[in-house]
Order: sequence, then C-alpha cells, then structure tokens
Amino acid sequence: MSELVVIGAGAFGTALAVAMSRDGTRVSLWGRDVGSMAAMRASRINPRLPNVKLPDEINVTSDLSDIGKTGPILIATPMQTLHNMLDQIDDPLAGRPVIACCKGIDLKTHQGPSKLISNAKPDAIAAVLTGPSFAADIARGLPTALTLACADEGVGLALQHQLSKPMLRLYLSGDVIGAELGGALKNVIAIAAGACIGSGLGESARAALMTRGLAEMLRFSNHFGAQTQTMMGLSGFGDLALTCTSNQSRNFQFGAALGRAEAFDKSVTVEGVATAQAVVEIANETGLDMPISHAVCDISRGNASVSEALQSLLARPLKKE
Repeated sequence: MSELVVIGAGAFGTALAVAMSRDGTRVSLWGRDVGSMAAMRASRINPRLPNVKLPDEINVTSDLSDIGKTGPILIATPMQTLHNMLDQIDDPLAGRPVIACCKGIDLKTHQGPSKLISNAKPDAIAAVLTGPSFAADIARGLPTALTLACADEGVGLALQHQLSKPMLRLYLSGDVIGAELGGALKNVIAIAAGACIGSGLGESARAALMTRGLAEMLRFSNHFGAQTQTMMGLSGFGDLALTCTSNQSRNFQFGAALGRAEAFDKSVTVEGVATAQAVVEIANETGLDMPISHAVCDISRGNASVSEALQSLLARPLKKE
C-alpha cells in the first residue's frame, strides 16, 4: 500500500500530495466524491489546481480502504468536518501518525484538531502541519516553510525528515497547542484585515490591526499553555503576515467582500468565520479580552457593519501597549 496518505482532495490536500510525491514517494489522495475522484484519476488534473498535473506516484481514490495499515496520514479536510471524517475511518490507526493540516477550532467541542484526533483515535499519534502557505505555491514547487508540531519528539523527528522536501522545509515544534492555535486565530485576524482594506481604511490601519491581532493571539494561546515563541514563529506571525496581506487568502477575500458590502461565494470555505464564533464563546467563558475576534464575529454574522465594528474598537479605553 501507499507510503503516505492524504485525506482531502481539495486544493491544499492535492498540493501536499503533489509535493510529497516529487521524490518518488507513493501517495494515496482520498476524496469523498466518487465521480470527482474518477474524473481526476482519468485526467490527472484537479480543477482547483488546473495547471498542475498529478504525478503517476499519486493514487487518486475515493475508497478509504486505500489508507492501508502503515505510514503517516495527512488530513486536509475543512476543520468543521474533521470530527465526522475521523468517525468514517474504521481502523483504530494504532501507532500511526495522523497529521492535521486543517486550521481552526471545532465549534461543537471548542477543541483543536490534535485533540479531536486523540479523542477519536486514541492509539494514533496526533501531529499538526501548519504555517504560511498557499496550495498553488506548494503545488508549483515554490519555496515554503511550515511548522510540524508533535508532542512525541522521536516521531516528530522522523516525520520531519520524511515529509520535508527540497522546496518544502519543515521546522519541528513540541508545542502542538501553540501551533494549531496560531493557524486558527490568524484566520480571524485575516478577515478583519480584509474588511479593513475592503472598506478603504488604508494600509496603516491594517498594520495596526495585524499588530493588535497578534496581541490577541498571544493572549488567547498563552492562556491555554502555548509558548510565546511558537506564536512568533511560522505558525503564528508567519501565517498571520501571509493571510493578512494576500488576496489569495480566502479569509482575507471574505473580509474584503464584507468591507465592500458585496456578496461572497457561499461554497468557499472560510475557516475564520467558525473560528471567530468559537473564540468568542471561549472568551465569554474565560473572561479573555478578544475585541477584534468579537468584531469579526459580529460582522461575519451580520450583527454589525464594518463601520460599527470599527467605532466599537476605537471607542475602547486608551491603554499601555
């Protein structure tokens, strides 16, 4: 069977499969839609990455039995579907690394992806792959650096060497909570940054928003035991910088559409919307001060306009930085 499995045949999952197969590694790329996967298997093209041909080393499948019994599993499904995806895998996955490549906080449980994996498959080894990256860049073989977080250092080192490729450099971390919270929270701030630019508030306002957003990310993650250095690395600041400044970011695009008072394609997954709601619910329970997250939650749900949210932020008491 395959040496490596990627579950989730969207743009990012496909890009990871392409990157992992470039050195001859055999990869199974699983997607839920039988028809779409059959078409992809025949054409060797994913319509979401139309300029990238799938190498022969990739086995395109809609059969979960193709995940085999050995080797790492990378899960690149949307965060809010991760729980159900794990339930569909009958194998207990004992001793196998299961690497979450999704970013967010589960709305039902308020848990991150590593905790969902550990709960659903307690005999598996949960890890997280996250950081500043766009699917198109990875698929094209452009230089990309990511954080691989795993609590088991030995397994983490082995995965780092197995999954790193010439143009895909992985940095190892033992701070799983920090890595996954960085990837989740930056999406919330990216929506705010998009709204800032979309409504014409300017670059200076975006810079201020990103800075204060990073302060929120640190406040929230430190409360749950994450290390500050993790949030200042690739999975925190690095990912924040990318998603708040590039129109390739779906979260930024969504925020920009809100800022322009335009409709946004509902078929596009915007992880930051659910994450903002989860963060606000957690903040209300813990007393954490998360004003930007509250504002994003309000404008995403139509409870406030961008201008109203801005006025609410600007009206906050002056304080020390």
